[in-house]
Amino acid sequence: MTEAPVRRLALAAWAVGAALTGLVGWVVVRRRRPLSWDLGLHTAALAHRTPALTAAALAVTGTAEGLAYVVAAVGGLLALRRRPWWLGGLVGVAVLGLGQLLRLGVATWIGRARPPATDWAAPAGGYALPSGHTTTATLAAGLLCLGLAHTLSGAFRVTGIAVAVCWAIAVGVTRVYLGVHWPTDVLGGWLLGTLLTVLAALAFQRLPPRRSGPLAAQRAQQQHQGGQL
Repeated sequence: MTEAPVRRLALAAWAVGAALTGLVGWVVVRRRRPLSWDLGLHTAALAHRTPALTAAALAVTGTAEGLAYVVAAVGGLLALRRRPWWLGGLVGVAVLGLGQLLRLGVATWIGRARPPATDWAAPAGGYALPSGHTTTATLAAGLLCLGLAHTLSGAFRVTGIAVAVCWAIAVGVTRVYLGVHWPTDVLGGWLLGTLLTVLAALAFQRLPPRRSGPLAAQRAQQQHQGGQL
């Protein structure tokens, strides 16, 4: 393990953490009320609703529920591919679950109310900041990006990561469009999900390399000897 990637990840964590802290502080100082651009974007979203767009938004926002765990499991599996496949998948799911618990704790501590229920086009509950669906999708997409960065290269890597990022962005946009979150709630979800992704990458970097057991070493030696025959 080289120290340069660890330093870059630590710097990224500090930067994203500072941005998230600043956003939360700004909202708390404003007594948790929506900001001016919260109100503007919320009103614009309500004005541009159509049945087709609402149906599409509901479909996209629903992917941040059960499907997010599948995405996180695949990301963990790929990121820790040198270990047993089930371990990587389990780690991905565990990281996402812990992220959701942390998000719930932060939202409860902040205690920001959602937009008026009369504006909702989807069921919702709990406090608003940071957005739960947005945080979940961002963290799941981030774990997948870590896995793709470890297993793919070139255009395939860029395409896969771009699709994952666009999915996380789309889920956040739907939360505003459906009227269940203020835009700053979604921004907070993107920041928190990104921060947790960076912290997960740091943890993966700190994992010791997998040691080959006696059976694996014996098989490698047999394969080497077989190749010489």
